[in-house]
Amino acid sequence: MTDLATKNEADGGAEPSAFADTTATTAATAVLDHPDAPDAPAAPGALTPESSGDGAAPVQWAPAEPAPKKKRLWLWIGAPVALVAAGAVAASLVLIAPGTAVAGVPVGFMTPGAATDAIDQRLASTSLVLGDGGPTVTGADLGATVDAAALASAAFDERPMWNVTQWFGDAVDAPITLDADAATAALRAAVPAAFTDPTPAAVSFDGTAFVVTPAVDGTGIDVDAVTAALHDAFVAGKTSATIDLTSSPVASPATTEKAQAAADQANAMLANIGFYVGDERTVPVDAATAASWLTITPAADGDFTIVADAAKIQPVVDTLAPLVNRDPVNGTVITNSDGTVLETTVPGADGRVLGDTSGVANDFANQLASGNGAYALPVEVTPAVTTTLQRLLEVNLSEQRMYIKENGVVLDSWYVSTGREGAETETGHYNIGWKTPSQTMTGIAPDSGKPYVQEDVLWAMYFNGDQAFHGVYWHSNWGNQMSAGCVGMPEFRAEQIYEWAPQGVDVWVHY
Repeated sequence: MTDLATKNEADGGAEPSAFADTTATTAATAVLDHPDAPDAPAAPGALTPESSGDGAAPVQWAPAEPAPKKKRLWLWIGAPVALVAAGAVAASLVLIAPGTAVAGVPVGFMTPGAATDAIDQRLASTSLVLGDGGPTVTGADLGATVDAAALASAAFDERPMWNVTQWFGDAVDAPITLDADAATAALRAAVPAAFTDPTPAAVSFDGTAFVVTPAVDGTGIDVDAVTAALHDAFVAGKTSATIDLTSSPVASPATTEKAQAAADQANAMLANIGFYVGDERTVPVDAATAASWLTITPAADGDFTIVADAAKIQPVVDTLAPLVNRDPVNGTVITNSDGTVLETTVPGADGRVLGDTSGVANDFANQLASGNGAYALPVEVTPAVTTTLQRLLEVNLSEQRMYIKENGVVLDSWYVSTGREGAETETGHYNIGWKTPSQTMTGIAPDSGKPYVQEDVLWAMYFNGDQAFHGVYWHSNWGNQMSAGCVGMPEFRAEQIYEWAPQGVDVWVHY
């Protein structure tokens, strides 16, 4: 081995054939040295332990050093690289693409949650200078809000980091809103001279009705213009911007229209306000008194409320009993045989007694607040009794006599003159129809066929065509058939039944 190495060094390195031989020898030596290796024929020209190749003594081979184990550097270098690559892939699945901006806020390489916080913080800190060199208000002062969570989520959905085609896309707009009350308060505090308060509408009583004093607008800073300016600064990525103040009218929540609606409601109550028994307004209340019970004012939201004072209602409640209490009044009506009421001669009225009034004032006050001015009183009713008078005009042709009956009882009777032979008064059941206190009667007598004219006939009541009861002034031959079909009688008697028998009263003519 030493000689061979020395020879190689002297030769300036082994020849290719020698390198091949050496390699082969080394391989053979490795085989021979292996304790379990089988005998193998020597390669041509190879050295063996028994021969040195030049006839000299056998060469003793030094044991071959074990081949060094291959160092797998890729395991040491590749593992961190793989971890980094895996982390990059995972990150690309949860991060927003680089170069993405939402309303001027860079959110690239952020999670949606971090982007949400960044958007909210930027909006809150964005400030507006109110006029050149004027005071400053921030988005937080103005109650500015943006749906940052939705915007961040949309940015991630549309531009995830893994989608390289969406890197460095256009900025995303972000609509913002201001809390009107918070914004107005912040602006008023910053620039008080820009504000004047509106005058609310009012409702008052003029002695006859409720009338309205119209609302007057105030002035303030246009919140819409402030919103637009804050939006423009925000989406441009500016932390501050100067705006010119724009004045705008400020309406009172208590508008003229709302006041008029309240006045109309109150006036409608005044038209029928009072204490009722059934449908009867038993105790009316005059408009001025009722108006003194009511106060009409706007609430914080501008809606008008009607409030009634129970203490002012109580004095009127204290006077109700003598105005409500009464004894029953029995009535009388005239009917015919089928029960139809023809006339009420005496109107009946139920009696009543006022009940407990201890809670009436409070109850009525609450009712008035709801818009109802008709209060139903607690009363105990005693029904009236109605007397029914069934009346009948009866003519007995055999007797030439008239009977007036009420509920079947004869009240009076007298002789009459009915139709003569050939012009008889017809028998049957009839009802009084048309009535007239005076007329000129004309016609043709059925028995003679001659026309007649009779002027100034009084108290005529027709019951069967052209046959009637009436007064007669041209004869006094009562109890005898004298007419052309009518039932004649003295004028005072005709007037008597004219007043006694309304239209519809039954008539019975018979023998």
